[in-house]
Amino acid sequence: QVQLVESGGGLVQPGGSLRLSCAVSGSIFSIYTMGWYRQAPGKQRELVAVITSGGSTNYADSVKGRFTISRDNAKNTVYLQMNSLKPEDTAVYYCNANRIIEYWGQGTQVTVSP
Repeated sequence: QVQLVESGGGLVQPGGSLRLSCAVSGSIFSIYTMGWYRQAPGKQRELVAVITSGGSTNYADSVKGRFTISRDNAKNTVYLQMNSLKPEDTAVYYCNANRIIEYWGQGTQVTVSP
């Protein structure tokens, strides 16, 4: 069974940084496309960033230039480095693993507030 466990969320002031991690177990991590999604209160879940098994990345326009997704296949972990955070980045952030079947983590709260 594939399990995804996120960590690294928290409260940060505008302009600050956070690094989210997602550890994957139960399958061959390197073959999955990994993504970070977020869901703010009253809004639909949206894609933040994705990285393929080959290392290609794609970002939502709202985070381009501020967020960086990366993966360490040796550690079965995907990261999301978030810089220059804004209050509108406040949301629950979810890790996603996708290869025919999708798997989700439980989510980690990110709150950007003075």
